[in-house]
Parts: sequence; structure tokens; C-alpha cells
Amino acid sequence: MEPPLDSEGTHKWEALAALASPARRALYLYVAGADHDVSRDEAVEALEVSRSLAAFHLDKLVEAGLLETTYRRLGDRRGPGAGRPAKLYRRSHQALEVSFPERQYELAGEALARALEAGASPSPLEAVEREGRRLGEEAARRFRPAEAGASGTRAAQRRAVEAVLAGLGYEPARHRGQVVLRNCPFHALAERHRELVCAMNRAFVDGVLTGLGTTELTAWPTAEPDRCCVTVRPSQRAPS
Repeated sequence: MEPPLDSEGTHKWEALAALASPARRALYLYVAGADHDVSRDEAVEALEVSRSLAAFHLDKLVEAGLLETTYRRLGDRRGPGAGRPAKLYRRSHQALEVSFPERQYELAGEALARALEAGASPSPLEAVEREGRRLGEEAARRFRPAEAGASGTRAAQRRAVEAVLAGLGYEPARHRGQVVLRNCPFHALAERHRELVCAMNRAFVDGVLTGLGTTELTAWPTAEPDRCCVTVRPSQRAPS
């Protein structure tokens, strides 16, 4: 018989259970990846679901503690006749504690194991980077969307990159023309071995871009707090 969960464990289990539905999971990822509060109408248009279904799943995500709500009038009209404030959704702070999507420690272990088997030459760091890049290319080939490829527009390439990185747990979000990665799949390892793991991570994302055949986007190192150490930017922009 399993021991009873404490209140924190129960909350995490309920939050993860709320994401079992593909439609609900898609809504969560959309809202979590947005850099603004999301209305029901926006969610309906983005996910191509009915308004009643979107409202049902969004409110279930609020009940699970994964999203939180606010109310605000949309548009420029104010005063009488402006209509009721719209219900808007954003990712809750509690969602960070659920660790969704799951961490990819097995992937990191694979990169490190391959580097050891191949021999740490010319240096351990470069060996880990090499194997991280290879794993990124393998992941791109495995999860490659149909629209990916060098012949696509930058927007199409960005959507393909976002789809693969979302599936790998990075939680990509668009911000000022860039794709920021709001979750580090290797967080605990990076906290203890930052130089090695971040180098592997940057090489991995670079490998994903190479594997998808992207020509318009490049992986750059970043140092933003509470984010992954990589940002995907248009190729012609140099890192600041």
C-alpha cells in the first residue's frame, strides 16, 4: 500500500492529472507560452476548438492551480456601453513547482555517456558539446514537423523549432522576435554543473536547428534569470 500523499504531493498529482487531456494540455502550453494574458476568444482562434470547450478546459486548469485569472476590458471603449470585462488567463506561479513538462535528465546522461565512450578529446567540454549537438540532430529528425526545412519561411521554421522544443520540455515562448525558453530540462544538473551542462544544452539546441534544416534561426547563449541558457534568434542578429 502506498503512503498517503501530503498536501503538496496531492496538489502536484492533481495538477499533472489535469494535463492528461490533449486538448487541455494544448491550451495550457499556449497560455504558458504567451507573453500576455490570454482571452477565451484568443484561445479558441489559436487552438481551433469551440468556445465552450475552451472555457471548460481553461477553468479546469485554473482549478488545478496551473493557470490564474484576471478580468479586464479589451479594446479602447470605456464607461457605459463598453461591455463586461473579459476573463483572461495566465500561467500561475504554482505551475513552476509542478515541473511540467518533465525534466530530460536521461537525455543529459546520454550525452555525457557518449562523450565518455568517445574519449574526452580534445577536452571534456568539447566532447560533451559534440555529443549534445548529435543528440539534438537526432531529436529533430525524430520529432520533425512536416513544415520544417530550409525552404520554409522564417515563420514556418520558427513554428517547427517551437514544436520540437516544446515536445522536449523547453516551454518556448515568443518575445520581441525571439524564441525564449522558459523551462530548462536540465535544471538541477545545471545548478550544480553549470558550465558543462549549459554548454551541452546550447549544443543540443543548435543540433535541433541543424537537424530541422533551419537557415533563418540561430541558437545564442543568454543569461536571463528564470530561463533556459539558450535563446533562438534570427540568424542575422548578433548576441548583445
